[in-house]
Amino acid sequence: VQLQAFGGGLVQAGDSLRLSCAASGRTFTNHVMGWFRQAPGKEREFVSSITWNLGTTYYADSVKGRFTISRDGAKNTVDLQMNTLKPEDTAVYYCAARRSAARNFHYWGQGTQVTVSS
Repeated sequence: VQLQAFGGGLVQAGDSLRLSCAASGRTFTNHVMGWFRQAPGKEREFVSSITWNLGTTYYADSVKGRFTISRDGAKNTVDLQMNTLKPEDTAVYYCAARRSAARNFHYWGQGTQVTVSS
């Protein structure tokens, strides 16, 4: 299984970015796809997730109303649209996947850096 994250960059506060995760190596039905992030000196934290089958979404309180996760079954991609970015959103963002019945995410992609300047 390969998860490749794209789309990070340097933006100003208030700007938008769209991250994309290309998933390959298996079908992802009955899986949950997620985005996590890790800021310097902090632990990795959950950002958002989506169930592949039904598209049910979950968000961390810190991004609710600003970020939107979506998946494209035809392209096998999971996107994270990030609006109204804040300096505290600065982090390395990782995409991940787990089987629906699993408790922990066990497939991880490489990270993509998002830097938001004030």
